[in-house]
Amino acid sequence: MHVRFREVDPFNCWVWLRFSEIPSQGERNYVDGIFDSWYVIGRLGGFNAENLQVHEEAEDLSFMNYDNDEASSSMPALMHNMGQLEYHEEWARCWLDLGTSDGIGLDVLINALKQLNSDVVKLDQLLIGGVNEDWPVEDHPDRVFPNMN
Repeated sequence: MHVRFREVDPFNCWVWLRFSEIPSQGERNYVDGIFDSWYVIGRLGGFNAENLQVHEEAEDLSFMNYDNDEASSSMPALMHNMGQLEYHEEWARCWLDLGTSDGIGLDVLINALKQLNSDVVKLDQLLIGGVNEDWPVEDHPDRVFPNMN
């Protein structure tokens, strides 16, 4: 799976998946499940790079001292909204308002899709941001900041 970033507007971001062939309903269910689960974690503030205490502890987590005050003092990093996944032939796309969530959220999504690609369904490409010329987009109805053009 080739991962490529195009112009990314965190409040109006399209994520595009290109499958090696038209996905079956079962394969679509896996992709939908990944995006739905990922969104719930982001909506609840899970992608907050300011509070990565366990990650920064490194190897030995036994008896780690988790600092609740440090966790409480970090700025919220909340994903705002996600549209429904749409499918068209070998393509899928999803609109996102990433809000104030940190880039770690995209890393988590990429990692999950890479594993899906290895285990379940062949994904040729993951495009983050931008639009595809052959599948035009309009302003998403849930977009907070409408396009001023």
